[in-house]
Amino acid sequence: YRLVANSDVLIHSIRTSAAQKIGLSYEALRKHNERLVYCHVKGYSDAGAYAGQPAFDDTMQAESGLAMLQTVIGGEPRYIPSSIVDKICAMQAAYAVMLALFHRERTGEGQEVEMPMFESITAFNLTEHLWGEVFQPPKGPMGYESVRKGVRKPYPTKDGHLAFLPYSDVHWHKFFRLVGRPELVEDARYSTFPARMKNYDAVFGFVQDTLKERTTAEWVALFGDQDIPMAAVNELEDLLEHPHLKSVGFWNTMEHPTEGTLRMASNPIKLMRSPASIRKLAPRLGEHTREVLREFEFRGDEVDSLLASGVAKEWSREGAQ
Repeated sequence: YRLVANSDVLIHSIRTSAAQKIGLSYEALRKHNERLVYCHVKGYSDAGAYAGQPAFDDTMQAESGLAMLQTVIGGEPRYIPSSIVDKICAMQAAYAVMLALFHRERTGEGQEVEMPMFESITAFNLTEHLWGEVFQPPKGPMGYESVRKGVRKPYPTKDGHLAFLPYSDVHWHKFFRLVGRPELVEDARYSTFPARMKNYDAVFGFVQDTLKERTTAEWVALFGDQDIPMAAVNELEDLLEHPHLKSVGFWNTMEHPTEGTLRMASNPIKLMRSPASIRKLAPRLGEHTREVLREFEFRGDEVDSLLASGVAKEWSREGAQ
């Protein structure tokens, strides 16, 4: 509790019943620090029917409809090939903590922050996919229409794929002229957004057939200065040499004392007054135990006692080997 007494934020993802058993509930900790921001990341809200159930990225993709949405492409439910729920919920937790800290700055009050994964990823997913069910009675089925139909995907080119998204009439008219079909600018089926939506299959069938005629690089070069939204579909390995990422110094290589040379991404957020930088590398497990305990005014003999009893752990090169 000495750690809690002088901390601004505590964040954990231990299920509520287990946290209560080990004295890690908000009720127990606030007695030692009324200004504490206590963030509890959990699978489901404790107020609901599924309270206390385990939750992982895959189960949350399944619960929230994300896995089922992949059916339109894969023919069966599939997980998105990224730990997307874990990362989104981590960002939600960071936002929630900042809001609670702002509230404390204004009022002096700490508080408990509940961050349920299921509710968070469902709200995220249904931002667009609630669709017709936004209105009561419903005006249509759920699911953003182009995604539900399986037509929102990159187009094949002669040697790869291209993300191609001409949205405005200006984009489309430029596209028709660039591919040698200027007459389509005046064609009633293609000239306006309502017309293109009415003739969706014909319009996007034309796009698909046309983009197969050249390589991805040729299309990128042709569209590059025309302000038409598009991008090459990269392999993961392409990102290591991506010209834009290289031009902004996105990748860093640093020497870790035990792990060797490491490549890592720089912080993409640019703060003009307080720019972010990588000042320390990922620590070894227990590397800063003594430093942290001293910061909380534990005496040297107390630190030694905690380490000797196994309550705290300290990294050592011999132990790591």
